[in-house]
Amino acid sequence: MNSTAAELVRLLTVRGQTLAVAESLTGGLVAAEITAVPGASKVFRGSVTAYATELKHLVLGVDATLLAQRGAVDPQVAAQMAAGVRRALGADWGVATTGVAGPEPQDGRPVGTVFVAVDGPFAAGSGSAAGGKVEALRLNGDRAEIRRESVRSVLALLLRELAGEQTGNERTQDTEQNGGF
Repeated sequence: MNSTAAELVRLLTVRGQTLAVAESLTGGLVAAEITAVPGASKVFRGSVTAYATELKHLVLGVDATLLAQRGAVDPQVAAQMAAGVRRALGADWGVATTGVAGPEPQDGRPVGTVFVAVDGPFAAGSGSAAGGKVEALRLNGDRAEIRRESVRSVLALLLRELAGEQTGNERTQDTEQNGGF
């Protein structure tokens, strides 16, 4: 089990919040990491694997003009996927992955180009842009390595956002619930 995924489930549980996942190049691997954690059913709403470009528009609400002009491998597409899955599945947080795992380039982007995004109930002054946060990645390795690193990166991005927003009171409640110090 992934320790980042376990920490995400723990933090979301403490906060009483939920998560939805939109995936393209990772093909369900992010959802699999989250659901491997015992207790994930308390926080995980579901996932959409929108591998086909048109599903990003039809299911997740990504702007069709954006997809036509820039293709599916784009930071704005990632942001809209995260917001779209959050909205579609009624979650507090949405994360998304889109990119090129190979073996061939796609939409004019080289293999290893990946965008991961998070969309959530950002607090004022959180440092996150309105509409979510996107990270651009340039990954090396074979197809499997690029997909694994994409999963790791999107989970780490969400963890940073959750940890950055956790208040002192939530930390105290969590410590009490888990018998910590």
